[in-house]
Amino acid sequence: MPSPGKRLVLIVAAAIAFAGSPAGGAPPARDAPAEQATATRLDAILAGAQRSAANRARDVYRHPKETLLFFGIRPAMRVVEVWPEPGWYTQIVAPLVHERGRYYAALEPADPSSAYLSGERKDFVDMLAAHPELYGGAVIGTLGPRGGDIAPPGSVDMVLTFRNIHDWMAEGWAPQAFAAMYRALKPGGVLGVVEHRGTPGLPQDPKAKTGYVNEDYAERMIEAVGFTLVGRSEINANPNDTKDYPQGVWTLPPTYRLGDEDRAKYAAIGESDRFTLKFIKPGG
Repeated sequence: MPSPGKRLVLIVAAAIAFAGSPAGGAPPARDAPAEQATATRLDAILAGAQRSAANRARDVYRHPKETLLFFGIRPAMRVVEVWPEPGWYTQIVAPLVHERGRYYAALEPADPSSAYLSGERKDFVDMLAAHPELYGGAVIGTLGPRGGDIAPPGSVDMVLTFRNIHDWMAEGWAPQAFAAMYRALKPGGVLGVVEHRGTPGLPQDPKAKTGYVNEDYAERMIEAVGFTLVGRSEINANPNDTKDYPQGVWTLPPTYRLGDEDRAKYAAIGESDRFTLKFIKPGG
C-alpha cells in the first residue's frame, strides 16, 4: 500500500485528469491564466494566520485548493456557502472573494432552545466581525425546512455545500434545500457538492442515519431539481474508509464518537471517503 503522501499525490493526479471530462453536458471552458491566478491567491490564503494549526492539519483530507479549483471558483464571484461548518471553508472562500466578489453564508435557522446551535452561530458571527479585512461585506442568511431564499434569486455565481446532504435527508427536506440553491444561482451558475460517499450497490437509507449518501442517489436528487451534472472528481476519495462503523461516519476523525476506543485504528483510516460533484444551472 502506498504511503499517505504518495496516496494523496495519486488521488489528486487522478482527480485533475478526470476533472476535465464531462459527466453530462459539455465540459466547462477553462481559463488557464485565471485559474493560475486563483491558485496563487488560494496558496496565500491557506497559509494565512486566520487558519489554526488544527484547520491546516485537515487539508490533507479536505484538499481545499484542489476542490475549489475543480468547482471553478474565482475571486470576482458571488458565492454562497450553505451551512458552513464553523468557519473551516469560510476562512478560505470569504477572503478569496472579499475584494471583488461577495460571500454569503446560509446558516441553520436560529433556535434559542438549542445552546449548541446558538453558540455555534455566535462563534461564526463573532469570527466574521473580528476580521473585517477578510470577511467585511459577508451576508448572513439561513436555509431551513420552511423555505425562503439563501440569496436574491438568480444573483450568485456559485453555491457550495460540504457534507450536509445527510443532515437534510435525516430531517426530510433535502430536495427543498437544493431547490433553494437552484433559485439563488444565475443561469450557468455552479453548484459544488462534497458528501460522505456510501457503498455502491447498497440500498440508500432515506434518512442517511450512518451519515453516508450514495453518489448516484445524490446525483438523481439534485438533477431532479433542474441541475445538470458536468463533472465529478476523486479529489476527496479515501479508499481506506470501509463505511461499516458502530457510530457511522462519526466514528472516524475528526469526531471520534467512540472516544479512545480503537482511536488509533480510526486515525489511521483518516476522514471519510467523499464524492465531489459539480453541477450547473442550465441556461447560461
